[in-house]
Amino acid sequence: MTGRAAASAPRRRGRPSRSQAEQGPVTREVILDAAREQFSAQGYDKTSVRSIAKAAGVDSALVHHYFGTKEQVFAAAVEMAYAPALEAPAAVEDGPPEGVGERLTRFILGIWEDPETRAPLLAIVRSAVNNETAAAVFRRLVAAQLLSRIARTLDLPDADLRAELAAAQLVGIAMLRYVIQVEPLASADLEELVVRVAPVVQGHLTGFPGTDTHPDTGTGTDVGTGTGTGAPGPGPGPA
Repeated sequence: MTGRAAASAPRRRGRPSRSQAEQGPVTREVILDAAREQFSAQGYDKTSVRSIAKAAGVDSALVHHYFGTKEQVFAAAVEMAYAPALEAPAAVEDGPPEGVGERLTRFILGIWEDPETRAPLLAIVRSAVNNETAAAVFRRLVAAQLLSRIARTLDLPDADLRAELAAAQLVGIAMLRYVIQVEPLASADLEELVVRVAPVVQGHLTGFPGTDTHPDTGTGTDVGTGTGTGAPGPGPGPA
């Protein structure tokens, strides 16, 4: 075979070229960026390893080399997009318990408010809400790397449920404000939202079931009846 023929012969499929593989983290990041764009634009079902490779300007073999299957590419894209939010447990721990609701609310909404961190999150969420496989991958990561870590910081018997309720509150707001863009929530002032939402998140994380009582105060109001629970009520009125 002549040198010219050897140069033009197609490379065998199944392994990336040496030059591509040696690019390492840079190529991996390019593939993940392309994957997020493909999942956002085409949806999970219509996105393929081949389309991701084409968008990234690499061979499909390189995508398989770094990630494996399409589901594994999606999982990696989710983890990369959600990386800022995975610091939430530190925000929960960094301060007194009576301020945990505000800290977590401000932290999570702040990530969505920043265009640089919001864009990859939007791409992943749009894929996850339209495909069960994608949703399952998303749930596993959020449950294992975010909710369970927040729950461990609470040191309460129903910590898992508390963390999930707080997350549901904040994710619901994020969906309506940033994904569906329902007004007036979509254009509401961020500080106003924090003031309104933080006490609810605080109740989910530290309140006693059935009351708005904080564990450190021992007092509160029964949600069902509106009566005080921390101190005896007034005696009967005059006959």
